[in-house]
Amino acid sequence: MNRKRILVVASMISGTVFLAACAGSQSGSAYSRSQTRGEMQVRMGIVESVRTVTIEGTQSGVGAGAGAIVGGVAGSNLGHGKGSTVGSVLGAVAGGVAGQVIEEKASRKDGLEITIRLDSGKIIAVTQEADEQFRAGEKVRVLSGSGVTRVSH
Repeated sequence: MNRKRILVVASMISGTVFLAACAGSQSGSAYSRSQTRGEMQVRMGIVESVRTVTIEGTQSGVGAGAGAIVGGVAGSNLGHGKGSTVGSVLGAVAGGVAGQVIEEKASRKDGLEITIRLDSGKIIAVTQEADEQFRAGEKVRVLSGSGVTRVSH
């Protein structure tokens, strides 16, 4: 394969990895389609503490698969005959590992662990994306339903 073709394949695959990385959100402001029009329990409370955390990225296999394809194509350009086959296999393995790492890092997010003392006296902690800032002493709403809990102002 020539370099232009490899570049096109690599661009298509990196676009796929980017879209996969953007697919899942753990934002306090983002709702999945299945979470809409459903009833949520609302509790009020005071923020006790806020801690910065990292939300791990996804490892869906898209990055590894895409990397393996690109690596295999690039490796096949090495040598002729058996050398080309060995290059394809080694390129696919190296590309798969690199693709998996890239996918995980590209989809990693900054998050907050928010500890809240509910008006009932119970203390809970909720972890979500850091797309909204919270400070100790603030009054907040805790919304729970469909297996999801989020904190908002």
